[in-house]
Amino acid sequence: MAQSAYAQQASDGVVKIGILNDQSGVYADFGGKSSVEAARMAVQDFGGKVLGVPVEIVSADHQNKPDVAASIARQWYDTEKVDSIMELTTSSVALAVQGLSKDKKKITMTTGAATTDLTGKQCTPYGFHWAYDTHALAVGTGGALVENGGNKWFFLTADYAFGYSLEEQTSKFVKSKGGQVLGAVRHPLAATDYSSFLLQAQSSGANVIGMANAGLDTANAIKQAAEFGITQGGTRLAALLFTLAEVKGLGLKAAQGLTLTEGWYWDQSDENRAFAKKFQEKTGRMPNMIHMSTYSAVTQYLKAIQKAGTDATEPVAKALHEMPVEDVFAKKGKVLPNGRMVYDMYLFQVKKPEESKSEWDMYKQLAKVPGDQAYLSFAESGCQATQ
Repeated sequence: MAQSAYAQQASDGVVKIGILNDQSGVYADFGGKSSVEAARMAVQDFGGKVLGVPVEIVSADHQNKPDVAASIARQWYDTEKVDSIMELTTSSVALAVQGLSKDKKKITMTTGAATTDLTGKQCTPYGFHWAYDTHALAVGTGGALVENGGNKWFFLTADYAFGYSLEEQTSKFVKSKGGQVLGAVRHPLAATDYSSFLLQAQSSGANVIGMANAGLDTANAIKQAAEFGITQGGTRLAALLFTLAEVKGLGLKAAQGLTLTEGWYWDQSDENRAFAKKFQEKTGRMPNMIHMSTYSAVTQYLKAIQKAGTDATEPVAKALHEMPVEDVFAKKGKVLPNGRMVYDMYLFQVKKPEESKSEWDMYKQLAKVPGDQAYLSFAESGCQATQ
């Protein structure tokens, strides 16, 4: 079909993608404006057009509030003719926007939120989960620590959907490996004082404190744990969701020895290094898996529109379910019936300051966690969104 004929299948004469995330709060480095830049890079690398019409990126800060996010999403859909919303850091936000998008019959591609409910009990035919989820983090970081003697856990948990899901998934995995969960304490999002929570964890007798939180919450808890000498006493800190952005903010001196799971690292291959250099030139930082998965999601969405010959939701969603994912972020990726994109994850340990050879040389890879282990066993028990 000629390009001019294809162009007639793109509504409104433009394909508009919304990047909705935290740009000013605890997850601003985790995703934030760097995710917006990653989305723009994806459009640029795709050629700036699809089906002969321009592709536009719009963005907004949802402030980690589901009601604010839903209001923005509704306005985008109803007034600004946004075709798809992506990133959606914060699980409560992602669930709210994915639910609204189901009613509006619009595609969401979540890269910044973790809860498995997005592809489990609240999955939709138009919802896709791209970067990671709490099950993958539990298998990666949780599994590695139990196998290396970290068999008594106490959780420091963010008091909302993401924290609950991460604690639940990791607890199940720890117990399945023969470990024990001695307790948990919940803290509000963006807390500033973790001393009482950390002292509870320390007094429990646990040899691993599982931090079921993210962003500045995790970073601040790690700093205060160091001040209390908790790690010097032999207790390990499991950063269940921690990325390169937060490690950089914390610094190697405080973060050294942490184990964490990510789906991508800039220094794994020549292809990764080349892309990361371009990204750094635009943002001043190396990308983490959230930024990279946003790049991948935008790219795959545009490929799906091209394959479908239209930007209409139903055929594009069908193409997204059918197409393999092969790009700088994911190799041999595949999308399950519930919208979960499956690809290999990696277990990393943060280097000691003396081991680092450059500003962003922060990880050493400990293991690869095959996608089938990270996602399939859980995801196939979820709902079948395309049926």
